[in-house]
Amino acid sequence: MPTTNPVTYTPSPTGISLITLSRPTRRNAVDPPTAQALYTAFLSFEADHTQKVCVFHGENGTFCAGADLQDVASRSSTTSETQQHFGPVEGRNIGPMGPSRMQVKKPVICAVSGYAVAGGLELALLADIRVVEEDAILGVFCRRFGVPLIDGGTVRLQAVVGLGRALDMILTGRAVGAKEALSMGLANRVVPKGRALEEAVKIARLLVGFPQECMRRDRESTYNAAYGKGGFEEKLRFEFENGVGVVKEEGIEGARRFAGGQGRAGKL
Repeated sequence: MPTTNPVTYTPSPTGISLITLSRPTRRNAVDPPTAQALYTAFLSFEADHTQKVCVFHGENGTFCAGADLQDVASRSSTTSETQQHFGPVEGRNIGPMGPSRMQVKKPVICAVSGYAVAGGLELALLADIRVVEEDAILGVFCRRFGVPLIDGGTVRLQAVVGLGRALDMILTGRAVGAKEALSMGLANRVVPKGRALEEAVKIARLLVGFPQECMRRDRESTYNAAYGKGGFEEKLRFEFENGVGVVKEEGIEGARRFAGGQGRAGKL
């Protein structure tokens, strides 16, 4: 059933949270109240220690068509709400699309159906893993209307797909289908139409079964390697210092389980 609110945050006893975007009359495009609701939902997920993985998706057959340009066209640039959402980057403050300035502290999986374009593509890039339906379309469609990428698109897209492919998408604004998205690493899985949410939850169930501190530290070190300051040696040092304590906390027990026969021959 469609939700009545533009954004819902639904935690679960299994530790898998669901964040749902639903604005059917705007193809899930984001206006300032929706941006605020998305931002609040991700903060709620981070703060809830019972929740381990978030699945983020859009209802009504599409992920997100970007910023609500009809709303942008109708607003005065002097309103306090506009100033809040289009203000300068200061830490993890709210962005035009809501949580776009956050590096979410726990794993996020996006289930992408229909369109993930412009700011919607930028929201999809928040995720660690993107599950994309076979007929989905991704792209920088805001190129056509003079609206820049100011929600992390120029930063995250090139880190995910490489500079050349990112510039192709950013400069041309062309549509990228699921098959091409998979080939460039923008999509991690391609599934039949209507199955993205199901597959995303399946992956989330796998992740919640792992030792959590180890997984989060490895994830943090990976993001530091992609976006952090310093060169190769500094990033190696961060990796070691960030992860070595987990060997005692979780690694020794894991080694004992392996020695006892668990996980042999690559079995999960």
